[in-house]
Amino acid sequence: MEWQEIIGYTGSALIALSLTMKNIVRLRKVNLIGASTFAVYGLLVNAYPVLVLNSFIALVDVYYLIDIYRRKDAFSLMPVLNPDHPYLNKFLDFYIDDIKKFSPEFNRAETKDANCYFILRNLVPVGIFMYKVKSADEAKIILDYAIPDYRDLKNAQYLYYAASEFLKEKGIKTLIAKSEVDKHRNYLKRVGFKEDSTNKNIFIKKL
Repeated sequence: MEWQEIIGYTGSALIALSLTMKNIVRLRKVNLIGASTFAVYGLLVNAYPVLVLNSFIALVDVYYLIDIYRRKDAFSLMPVLNPDHPYLNKFLDFYIDDIKKFSPEFNRAETKDANCYFILRNLVPVGIFMYKVKSADEAKIILDYAIPDYRDLKNAQYLYYAASEFLKEKGIKTLIAKSEVDKHRNYLKRVGFKEDSTNKNIFIKKL
C-alpha cells in the first residue's frame, strides 16, 4: 500500500468515525481533521474533485466551530423542590443507562433527601446537579450529569465557577466527589477538583 493511500484511508476513517458521534462539537472537530486529511490525499494524487469537496467540508466545520465557541449561551439553575417531581423522574429514567456509564455508584434512593438542580442552557434542561450537605461547610456530590449533546464543559464552567456563589451562600466551602471511571475522573480534574492524597477515588474542590 502506497503512503498516499494510507493518508486517504485515514481521512475516510476519521470522517466515518465523526458521523457516529452524538456530541456536535466533537463531531465537527473529528470531521474537520478527517476532511482536511482527505483533502491532502486528493492533492497528492491529483484528485481535484476530492480536494475541492473536502476542503469545502473542512471550511464548513471551521465556520460552525467558530460559531459554537462565540455563541453566548444563557445559563441558569432550576431547583427541584419535590424529589418525586414527574419530570425529574422521567429525566433520570430516560438517561439512566448513560448516567451509569459515568456514575455507576449513583443510587436513585439518595435523591429523596438531596438538593437537586436542573442546569438550564437557553432554557433547555441540559444537565442535573445533586448534592448532600455532609457537615457545616462540606457537600457530597450525588450526581453531576450533562446530556450527550451538551458535553462541552460549558455547563460545568457555569456550575463550578459562575454559579458557585449559590453554594457559598449556603455556607458550603468544599465539594467532594467520588469516581472510579476514567472519563469522569478526567472531567473532575478539568473543572478544578483535586485528587485526595489518601484515596485516589475521592476528589475535592475548594470554592
